[in-house]
Amino acid sequence: MNLGNPDLIRSIRAEIEKQGPISFARFMHQALYHPKHGYYSSGRCAIGRKGDYFTNVSVGPLFGEFLAAQFAEMWERLGSVEDFTIIEQGAHDGQFARDVLESVQKRAPEFFAALRYRIVERFPILQDRQSRTLERFSDKVEWRDSLQPFVGVHFSNELLDAMPARLISGNMEKLVDLKDDKFVFVERPISQQATFQPLAQRDAFNHAALDWIDDVAAKLQRGYVIAIDYGRLEDEFQGNVQVRAQHRNLNSPFEQIGYADIAMQVDWKTIVERAQANGLRVAGFTDQHHFLAGIIAEFGRGGSPEPPAGDWGQSSLPGSPKETRELQTLLHPEMLGRVFQVLAFEKNTGAGARRLAGFKFARKPR
Repeated sequence: MNLGNPDLIRSIRAEIEKQGPISFARFMHQALYHPKHGYYSSGRCAIGRKGDYFTNVSVGPLFGEFLAAQFAEMWERLGSVEDFTIIEQGAHDGQFARDVLESVQKRAPEFFAALRYRIVERFPILQDRQSRTLERFSDKVEWRDSLQPFVGVHFSNELLDAMPARLISGNMEKLVDLKDDKFVFVERPISQQATFQPLAQRDAFNHAALDWIDDVAAKLQRGYVIAIDYGRLEDEFQGNVQVRAQHRNLNSPFEQIGYADIAMQVDWKTIVERAQANGLRVAGFTDQHHFLAGIIAEFGRGGSPEPPAGDWGQSSLPGSPKETRELQTLLHPEMLGRVFQVLAFEKNTGAGARRLAGFKFARKPR
């Protein structure tokens, strides 16, 4: 069995030997984001047919075109402001940003003139890849290593599932320990841990994601948040760990450490509750199938008589066999259509009860 990056494994072992068992969140953070050897931070992450897994962006440019139309509607909802910024976190190699900017430039020149695209990226190797992908839009794109105040929309695709999470059930937590120099899980009561704080089980499990929504809510001055990911919206949430390499699900997070992606289902309920506590309002929640279908219905041929500024009529329906396959992959319930959910928030938009196009077919948010 391939255990993974030897240097990273030695580093994690040394930490456990020094301080004892560590939380799975700490293990996951090291495996994905260790400054030199993490799966993401080292640039080892690979998406697409030759990578470790597929995502919406790797299907093709159609996904970016759909979101570009949705962003244009948001821009108009905010009064066609001159300082509209798209913030993206988890931009990987910049392909989504390129697809959005190409579509907006072609179909909505007024929106394009008002648009700034900001990528939040703290890993130099990924920022370098993104800058190469987006070279032709160098005057439109900027990079930051943290969120800054903005007016516009914060977008993420499969960001939250990669945030380190603890494995908690009741009052017990699974920690990572060593046995005969191998990584193993051990269970400990939360109340006996030195770092214990009286948090609810859901909060403790999802703490990194809650810190993230705190930050986004504080930095968003006016506009929207869209998060696309896979998870559950249930009272009794049990997060499941998924480990993927070369399109295979591995049996253990202790395989191919630093060479494999580790992801955790998103607990949407805690995100919603924390966002609302921070002054954000739910603008919609639905699965990806219905979200994209709403955009097609509003902006495609035969859709709304008042689409956002620009020529979006040709962007929402496939025009070639390749685009037809892309659309099927994004929409089909047995492909990506039901795997992913879309959650949107708004703040100071003055939008009232009118829904965004993507939530045309969503149930009323509760």
